[in-house]
Amino acid sequence: MQHQTRIAGRCAWLREAIAPGEIDAPALEGEQRADVCIVGGGYAGMWTALEIKRRAPATDVAIVEADICGGGASGRNSGMVLSQWAKFAALENFCGTADAIRLGHLFGNSAGDLDAFCRAQGIEAEFRRDGWIWGASCERHVGSWNGILAALAKHNLAPFTPMSAEEIAARTGSRSFLAGIFDPTAATVHPGKLARGLRRVALQAGIRIYENSPMVRLESRPSPLVHTPAGRIAAQRVVLTLNAWSTLLPQLRPAILVIASDDAVTAPRPDLIERAGYKAKPLISDSQVFVTGFRTTGDHRLNAGVTGGIIGYGSLGGARFEGRSPREDAIRAALRRCHPTLADLPFADSWYGPIDRTRSGLPLFGALPRSPDIFYGYGFSGNGIATTPIAGRILASLALGQKDEWSGCGLVRPVERWLPPEPIRYIGAHLVRAAIRRQDALAHQGRMPGLLVRSLAALAPGGITSSRIARN
Repeated sequence: MQHQTRIAGRCAWLREAIAPGEIDAPALEGEQRADVCIVGGGYAGMWTALEIKRRAPATDVAIVEADICGGGASGRNSGMVLSQWAKFAALENFCGTADAIRLGHLFGNSAGDLDAFCRAQGIEAEFRRDGWIWGASCERHVGSWNGILAALAKHNLAPFTPMSAEEIAARTGSRSFLAGIFDPTAATVHPGKLARGLRRVALQAGIRIYENSPMVRLESRPSPLVHTPAGRIAAQRVVLTLNAWSTLLPQLRPAILVIASDDAVTAPRPDLIERAGYKAKPLISDSQVFVTGFRTTGDHRLNAGVTGGIIGYGSLGGARFEGRSPREDAIRAALRRCHPTLADLPFADSWYGPIDRTRSGLPLFGALPRSPDIFYGYGFSGNGIATTPIAGRILASLALGQKDEWSGCGLVRPVERWLPPEPIRYIGAHLVRAAIRRQDALAHQGRMPGLLVRSLAALAPGGITSSRIARN
């Protein structure tokens, strides 16, 4: 039985993107079969399905989604399309220099490729290529990017342009940033409209979608079985693109820390935004470990966000992260620090959602241990819009059994078992979060934290601008 797609209770992006009267795809019922079953209907799952159909059109592909396509992190993020050049050192560590450079360029081209795809498919995702400023809002953060610039310069790569405080102020109207670097390839999109557009394209491509069908059990065997409350589907290959809900599987849980990011958006105020000098409208983030950032939307709203929110305990189960953000005060404080002229704009809405952060800050892909027909792709660490199209190519190669530059790249690797079991994991994560918040706060006071705080903060997983070089 199909139902009208629920709009109430969802974040602003999805409320705006779901058409009135839209109908959910049917739930999975009874016995079904597919060549490839993808569990998870977010960006990664839909890009994977589309790539499989592009390469092998006769392949029967089914997507099984617990909610609606895009209902998780994909439809509720900050809409930032960022390259992975900030994580080049980690890319080089996993992939080697030549492949890191290749992947760096591919991730760097993601924004342009996404724009071309949306134009070709008629997806009105409010794409805007205004670039990205990674800045420092206190003296201690100036030069946070120097290590990355040096690593890139060794290979004659210069994707970033240094910016002075005056240049940042001229583009943004903010005089809170002392210095920064600029990536002209970065862009912003409307996350909900992109997610729902991908869903439409997937259905038009003949991909079967089952919504409101959470996976309750996964049988690893020849032709693995995915069980849902009302049915099951057997497939030659299963691809798991569960994002933060990868913690449902004990085999995947040790590789990610699930921590929420929080966003808020104002009503359209083109007059105030223009008066504040936010003219070129690049998206901006600071250099805190728990990054804060802001950008404008296509209809002249201000969207601001902070990371480092609620920490997940064990498996997320059926958590949907609905309702207004509990951290509006933190978002307001971040705006007051980074763009005080805009800090008092009232928030029309706010929301929050989970981020699946890996130790390295890079996603990982592969086959489950002792399950050669079940593949995983997760750990996008807050940068999924730019990385999931590449993830789709990697996972399509794995699912189709193709030996190529995608299935053989260094991001295909075993699960990183760096997190302890619960409750140690949960308690430890809170200690690390407290240390990071303390370190970020002291930096703005020009003070150095003590050894304990520094040691705990150093355990933080990679994020949007940070990465950790580590192998199992």
